[in-house]
Amino acid sequence: MRALLELVRAPAALSVPGDTMAGAAAAGRRPAPGLALASVLMYWSGMALNDWADRETDAAERPERPIPSGRVRPGAALGLAAALTGAGLASAALAGGRRGLTVAGLLAGAVWAYDLGLKRTAAGPASMAACRVLDVLLGAGEQAGAAVPAALAIGAHTYGISVLGRAEVTGAARGTAERALVASAAAAGLAAAACARDRAASCAHDRTAACVRDRAAACAHDRNAARTGAGVLIAGYLAFTLPVQAGLRTRPEPEHVRQAVRLGILGLIPLQAAAVAGGGRFATAGALLCSLPLGKWLSNRMATS
Repeated sequence: MRALLELVRAPAALSVPGDTMAGAAAAGRRPAPGLALASVLMYWSGMALNDWADRETDAAERPERPIPSGRVRPGAALGLAAALTGAGLASAALAGGRRGLTVAGLLAGAVWAYDLGLKRTAAGPASMAACRVLDVLLGAGEQAGAAVPAALAIGAHTYGISVLGRAEVTGAARGTAERALVASAAAAGLAAAACARDRAASCAHDRTAACVRDRAAACAHDRNAARTGAGVLIAGYLAFTLPVQAGLRTRPEPEHVRQAVRLGILGLIPLQAAAVAGGGRFATAGALLCSLPLGKWLSNRMATS
C-alpha cells in the first residue's frame, strides 16, 4: 500500500480539489464533490502513468521509486492508471453530466498525451499547465468562460512547477529559477485580475434579507470583502512560493530543486483559495487553507521516510 501511495504521489492530491472549487466559485456555482473526486482520480492516474512511462529512465536516475525498486510491477502501474482514469471519467459524468464527461475526457487525453510523449518535448510545461486549466474549467460547468482568468492563473503556476520539475535530477540550470519566478508572478497577476472583475455571480449565493432590501449595496460590499480576502491570499501565495524559487539561484542542487517542486505543488492551495475567496466563498477558501499544513507535513514525511 505504501508503494502505491508513493506511486500516485498521494499527499500532492491535496492540491487538486481546489481546482474545481476555484472554477465553481468563478462561475458562481456551488462546488461539486463529484467533480473534485474526478480531478483527484485523474491526478493519481497521471502520476501512475508517469512512473510507468519513465520506468527505464528511473531505473538509472531514481532507482528508489516504486517501479524500478521492484515494489510495484510495471503492468500493475499501467493497469492502475487506466482504472483511475476510467473512475475519474465516471465520477465526472455522474456529477457533471455530459458536459462534465466531455471536459473530463479532454483532461484525460491531455494527461495521457503529456505522460506518453509531450513531457519530453519543449511543449512539456505548457501541456502540463493545460491539464490544470482544464481541471479548473471542469468545476465551472456551463459558465466556463467566467473561470478562464482563474484557470490561467493556476495554469501559469503549474507551468513554473513543470519547468523546475525538469531539473530535479540534474539541478537548476541558469535561468531556471527566473522562469519559475516569472510564472509565479504571472499567476499572482492573473489571480488578481480574476478577482478584480465585476461579477454579479460574486454574491449570487447570498440571499440574505439585507441583499434583498438593497441588493446593489450588499453586492458591492461583498465584492469589496472578496477582493480584500483574495488579495491577502495572493500575498500569502507569493510569500510561500517566491523565496524557495529565488533560493535556487544560489543553491541549484537537485535536492533543493525537488524541495522547490514539492512546495510549489502545495503552493497551488493558497492560489486556489484566493480564487475561491474572490468568488465570495470564504468558508471554502478557509477549508482549502487548512489542507496546506497537512499536505506539507505528509509530503515531508514521505520524502524523508
